[in-house]
Amino acid sequence: MSNDIRSRRHFLRSAAPAALLAAAPPAPARKPGAPKDEKKEDEVTPTEDLMREQGLLKRVLLVYDEVRRRIAAGADFPPDVVVGGAKIIRSFIEEYHEELEEKHLFPRFRSHHTLVDLVDVLEEQHKAGRRVTERILALASGGLEATGDKKDLAAALESFTRMYAPHEAREDTVLFPALRRLVSAHEYDALGETFEAEEHRKLGQEGFEGMVPRVADLEKTLGIYDLKQFTPR
Repeated sequence: MSNDIRSRRHFLRSAAPAALLAAAPPAPARKPGAPKDEKKEDEVTPTEDLMREQGLLKRVLLVYDEVRRRIAAGADFPPDVVVGGAKIIRSFIEEYHEELEEKHLFPRFRSHHTLVDLVDVLEEQHKAGRRVTERILALASGGLEATGDKKDLAAALESFTRMYAPHEAREDTVLFPALRRLVSAHEYDALGETFEAEEHRKLGQEGFEGMVPRVADLEKTLGIYDLKQFTPR
């Protein structure tokens, strides 16, 4: 191959990338000070929203477990902790989270003839849980002074945690993942907006974020907030 041909090919190879770059349209510049699209970065999906709310429920169940342990051991505990936990269950779980499921999730599964048996059991457990919460509130608010009150409270706490531990586990691993396959992308996004609007309407602007420190205060009162203590040695 002649030197002229080699020189010409070398020139074409080196010049091509520069020519392509020159021909490409410039990327649109963001105006100085223009806000970034933070909505996409901070967006919580409907299933993520439901699962983190279930996490809050789980933390209250741990509070119930600790109170039940103390009753069995004959140890003291403040009844107000039980009242506080039950009120969070009532307002956040029963009157908000479960109503979302009953209004926006369960009907969709039934209309698609999907997981109907599971949905029926879950809804029946919602009703049962509300009855038990009422019992827990009545016992704890009364001061637990009558003979047998603490024993009755321990039984109510046990029945609640025994039901809700598998209840939320089945929702997290079966029901919620199936929702994404059941609805369109548009409907899925719309559900997220609906959940957010309902959260603010029923719980105020703080919503979930305001409930987390309330649960943490209950844990601190019982001395179970420090996660390290649960690590096996």
